[in-house]
Amino acid sequence: MSLPPNPVNRKKLLNRIANVLESGIPSSMKKHMHDFRVVRNDRLSEHYYVLELECPQHLPEIFPGQFAEVRVDHSPLTYLRRPFSIYDVDIQANTLSLLIKKVGEGTVTLGRLKAGDFLNLVYPLGNTFSDPDGDEVLLVGGGVGIAPMLLLAKSLYAKGKIVDVLIGGRSRSDILEPHLYEPFTRNSYITTDDGSAGEKGIITQHSLFGKDVLNYSMIYACGPDPMMKAIAALAHLKGIPCEVSLENLMACGFGACLCCIVETKEGNKTTCVEGPVFNTRNLAGW
Repeated sequence: MSLPPNPVNRKKLLNRIANVLESGIPSSMKKHMHDFRVVRNDRLSEHYYVLELECPQHLPEIFPGQFAEVRVDHSPLTYLRRPFSIYDVDIQANTLSLLIKKVGEGTVTLGRLKAGDFLNLVYPLGNTFSDPDGDEVLLVGGGVGIAPMLLLAKSLYAKGKIVDVLIGGRSRSDILEPHLYEPFTRNSYITTDDGSAGEKGIITQHSLFGKDVLNYSMIYACGPDPMMKAIAALAHLKGIPCEVSLENLMACGFGACLCCIVETKEGNKTTCVEGPVFNTRNLAGW
């Protein structure tokens, strides 16, 4: 996200964020700021990479769906932090991972980081997914939208839930580390627009949705808005609760800049504080 072009508006925005930080954060949403050491930068393909980061202190409890605001140094046009879902957590190693897609100067700059470099994070931000009422659940991720699903799969598996995962992308190169889900899922499904991996077609055309399927007690999704809205429509048709992790622009992570407002049936809410996870029945227009 770029700052407002008007210098006066830019100053107001930065002052608003500073005031929030200086006034303190409510104890119910206590956050941390640390300089993490880069353990590895794992290039998955031309456009995707995973940063594994070691915390200088013991990691706090991190829940599926939460995210980190990352300061991008040495990137003159990246004025504010960038939000990334927390992809995985290893408590024993005291590390967390971020799955990142190169889409602009900030993410290209982060892609140049090497082992031993440092990266400043504010974390863990946002809310988490709800536990399902039943035992069987479906996780759906499109492209880099798969990022919050790995930690969610691990969490649900640990709670004794039966987890299926559906991963979609434009082509094989957009199907990111599907093998990581195998220990925690009953079935892993793949679909690509061009048919280069799994079934051919967009994610909502997968044959999974043509079965009695949908004996699932919850569907969780993250990806482009049109994909999530289509998944939500299928879930509503079958009477299945659906939660989505929104990928709105989030410049501050504390609800100060108001650039991530989402319209709900209970009024406008900030994606960074009251989200990014929402039940789709509460979202206006969904």
